[in-house]
Amino acid sequence: METLRDVLGAAAAGVFPPPDGGTTVLPQASPRDAGVLSFTAHAVVFTDEDPAWVARTLCAVECDPLAAPMHPRFLAALMDRTGRRAETVDALLVGSPLPGGPPLALREIEDAGHPRIRYARERRDEVRAWAAEGGVLVVGRGVAGRLEVSVEVAEDARRPGLGRLLVTAARHLVTEPLWAQVTPGNARSLRAFLAAGYRPVGAEALLLAPGG
Repeated sequence: METLRDVLGAAAAGVFPPPDGGTTVLPQASPRDAGVLSFTAHAVVFTDEDPAWVARTLCAVECDPLAAPMHPRFLAALMDRTGRRAETVDALLVGSPLPGGPPLALREIEDAGHPRIRYARERRDEVRAWAAEGGVLVVGRGVAGRLEVSVEVAEDARRPGLGRLLVTAARHLVTEPLWAQVTPGNARSLRAFLAAGYRPVGAEALLLAPGG
């Protein structure tokens, strides 16, 4: 049986589940991370709950079957069953590693008190962070061990396009695909990732464990 890691690895290479309107249920890759991935006309629910319960609950959602895995009623039912919570449905993007050095000066930091770094350490493993003038870049291992990036740009940053430079720089710091979860309403961040060459592959609703 394929794993969540297999699905993500294939998606990073541009190979997606068949657009057959189906839903695949896969075990969680870790106790921390459960949720739903939505690709074109196919969804992946990663949970340790009974797949039969998932199928029954999806069938009970009164909407287009293609929309059911991301429908608020299904997500609420999954949260109620697992005791988890969700923050948002994110656009899921991926960028390939780039050769050479980053396009701006970076300094690796270990500021455990920085809000962006603290947030990342609650949700990811092997977190590393770098500071640039006016911004912070954080990389760590999240869902199924994939590398995930997040950035924060100070409101008073004077360098135009700093967000784009930071997420571009991240691609120069890694040797494997780099993932980003971006709230669709954060149009400025979404534009920065797209301008930096990240490719949209789907949507993700991550369900956080109690206390997460």
